[in-house]
Amino acid sequence: MDNQKILGVCDHTLLAQSSTWEQIKAICDDGMRFSTASVCIPPAFVKRAKDYVGDKLAICTVIGFPNGYNSTATKVFETRDAIAEGADEIDMVINIGELKAKNYDYLLNEIKAIKQACGDKILKVIIETCLLDDEEKIKMCEIVGQSGADFIKTSTGFSTAGATFDDVALMRKHSPAHVKVKAAGGISSLEDAEKFMSLGADRLGTSRVVKIIKSTDTGSGY
Repeated sequence: MDNQKILGVCDHTLLAQSSTWEQIKAICDDGMRFSTASVCIPPAFVKRAKDYVGDKLAICTVIGFPNGYNSTATKVFETRDAIAEGADEIDMVINIGELKAKNYDYLLNEIKAIKQACGDKILKVIIETCLLDDEEKIKMCEIVGQSGADFIKTSTGFSTAGATFDDVALMRKHSPAHVKVKAAGGISSLEDAEKFMSLGADRLGTSRVVKIIKSTDTGSGY
């Protein structure tokens, strides 16, 4: 697969707690250079990043991250603030405890409220697949499909594991056609990236793909 096709679906990600503006600026430079789908960065850096990149690159940020157990009102406030600061895409974390308790209306209403706060911006819903059984994953595919959100996403990358091939295949199978799938966490090679895409992933959340392509670049024009 052509490297640019892979790069074009990558949310080039830096969410480490120790991230500095210089590091965020560097991944913005990479995102623009390699034409990634977006950069995914902490909320505190959204305004500086958007001012820096302008319309050259989409800015994605995270809400209720990484644990998801903030109140709905807090997540809605975070979302509105991020959009006001210039975010183009929002990746939110569900309340996993409410899913375990089968409080499905809570989950649906929360996602709907955050989508309303997003307006016309893209909303991705992180379900943290490593903490769920297949029944819970399938239920979340149904709920996200009803919510108006744009994507269902595997993982934060901050829990016990990231995306797996089986989970992406399951999510694609059980999600309605209008809901896209994002694989995130642990995508460590171009071969992994291609496999996730072949299984139905429309986006990849990764910090490694750009690094791999940079390390192997031999003057291909990047």
